[in-house]
Amino acid sequence: MVRKKKTEEYEAKIKQALMVLGEVSEDSTTPRNIRRSAKDAMNALQSSEYTPAVKASNAVALLDEILQDPNMPPYTRVKLWNVMSFIEAIKD
Repeated sequence: MVRKKKTEEYEAKIKQALMVLGEVSEDSTTPRNIRRSAKDAMNALQSSEYTPAVKASNAVALLDEILQDPNMPPYTRVKLWNVMSFIEAIKD
């Protein structure tokens, strides 16, 4: 029962993260390389071959790398930090 509840909670967090990443990836005011990284992170989160924790850590690694980009608009950086806070809590 507890396991099922955790899985549902993680799926909700991933869904939330995917929504925000979708916004970032479609924002034409955001540099292309950052939009591409947001799409890559979305793909990592949607991968069916890994557990939720592995998907989350793959996405965090991709986002962590792009957050260093000096060309990132501040509002995009805040959105990506929010995404990371959603998914960093996902554990196996």
